[in-house]
Amino acid sequence: MDPYQNLNVSPVHKRKAERERKAEEEKVSGGSGGSGGGGNGNGPRNPQEPEEPRKRKKVSTEDPYAPLMDHIEDLRSLLIKSAVVFVLWFFLIFMTVGWWFPVVSKGADIIVLGPFEVIRFYIRTSAAMSLGLSLPFICWFLWQFVRPGLVDKETQFLKGSLPVMLGLFLVGLSFGYFVVHPISYFFLIQMGQVNFDVLVTADEYMSFLLITTIPFGLIFQLPIVVLFLNHIELLDSDLMKKSRKFAYFGLLVITAIIAPPDFFTHLITLLPMIGLYEISIILVRRKERRTAQKEKAEAEAV
Repeated sequence: MDPYQNLNVSPVHKRKAERERKAEEEKVSGGSGGSGGGGNGNGPRNPQEPEEPRKRKKVSTEDPYAPLMDHIEDLRSLLIKSAVVFVLWFFLIFMTVGWWFPVVSKGADIIVLGPFEVIRFYIRTSAAMSLGLSLPFICWFLWQFVRPGLVDKETQFLKGSLPVMLGLFLVGLSFGYFVVHPISYFFLIQMGQVNFDVLVTADEYMSFLLITTIPFGLIFQLPIVVLFLNHIELLDSDLMKKSRKFAYFGLLVITAIIAPPDFFTHLITLLPMIGLYEISIILVRRKERRTAQKEKAEAEAV
């Protein structure tokens, strides 16, 4: 028998579906025997009566192995809600660009090269900022989607880490906006003014601003990622210490990719990343000590 004959039922919960079918048959047979075909509503269904449409069974923690189509419906709902949030942010940012752009530009001399570039700038900037502002909502929708398939150990960790992840993302954005961006931007402008008349378009300025801010919001998630890997027992402090030099090399490569091409900006970008790695080692070590003390106390209690 082909286990994939019914595409709405995955092989994982096929046995459970079989038990439910048998229970339904017993219920129908019991109802028909007790009622004798009477009109109390417990007898067999009249073949002429239209069958009620099956309602989609919502994916929940009580039934994580829902049919495949139910998972697809939940994914569709996630995508729709994410798109609605993105569109709302897009129109809000697009309509208020004349208010926030002078603040973001920090008084820099910025030009546009034509009328079409104005529209292109507004659309690209609104889309990029809308995506960034929609990320917390998208992460929440994604969490609601994947939560039924996670074990309690993973669920407890991620549920408690969501506020910390949002806070670290905002700290990373602030670091990029107030530290990396102004230092690297004015350094490069002054270096160019030695031999050239530097003209910066609005589109180039916003691209540079996004490059020097958003990646740092993601990089500052490093402690959470390390703690999660340690929580599911894929990483420990000893392994992080042994692979420290390889980790530093990887951080250097990431810095060369995301940071502007000057040594000073690379330095102020690399140092916080190394600090985050060392902080992650300290957090993992403290967590391992607490776990060891808890296990020792439980052993002594027994």
